[in-house]
Amino acid sequence: QVQLVESGGGLVQAGGSLRLSCAASGIRSSVNSMAWYRQAPGKQRELVALISKDGTTKYADSVKGRFTISRDSAENTQFLQMNSLKPEDTAVYYCNVQVRVVINVEGAYRDRDYWGKGALVTVSS
Repeated sequence: QVQLVESGGGLVQAGGSLRLSCAASGIRSSVNSMAWYRQAPGKQRELVALISKDGTTKYADSVKGRFTISRDSAENTQFLQMNSLKPEDTAVYYCNVQVRVVINVEGAYRDRDYWGKGALVTVSS
């Protein structure tokens, strides 16, 4: 059974920093990507940062230059370093892991997403 557990959320003043961690356990398939999403009150969940299997990273425009995603592939752990935090960064942050599951000998596969329960980040002005 796959489980993702986030840690590192909390309350910080504007301009401060936080580091989120997400430890994944029970993964038996190849990992396509690891990512962080966030959902602010009254808003849809949005992609914050993603790191692909080959190490390519992608960031939301609103966090470029301030947030950095990284991973420890051997431990299936991912991190989100958040600097220069702004009140508008306040949200519940969710970690996501997408795996590729091979379903037959011909190599057919499906991609499956797993989610953590979320970590609250609150940035005060």
